Amino acid sequence: MDNTIKRLPDAEFTVMKAIWHSETPVTTLVINEHLSSDISWKPQTLLTILARLTEKGFLSSERRGRERCYTPLISENEYLEIETGNFLNRYSGNSIGHLVKALCADNDLSPEDLNELRKLLAEKGSV
Repeated sequence: MDNTIKRLPDAEFTVMKAIWHSETPVTTLVINEHLSSDISWKPQTLLTILARLTEKGFLSSERRGRERCYTPLISENEYLEIETGNFLNRYSGNSIGHLVKALCADNDLSPEDLNELRKLLAEKGSV
């Protein structure tokens, strides 16, 4: 996976989430069904976003009869790994410790959160 992938604008990310959570290949009709009810884009808006995602290499597109079908070329996990890495690099100098410290400083951690963190650290051999 190429780390030069840029962060998707919110609208494009919303469409990708709808595609990732659908059985692929997927049509625009199915994508519209998976978008939340408060999103009411015109059909051309969705087509424009899909064309951009195809240009950027996130989707492949093929015509099947009268419909165009889209398949993700990048998985949700791949994208989120890159986004998380970019966030970590940008805001905490690639230090997971600094990031966790910052998150803990301003937020009350529940006992469940603390247990989950302990488990993760134990799995990594850090505790």
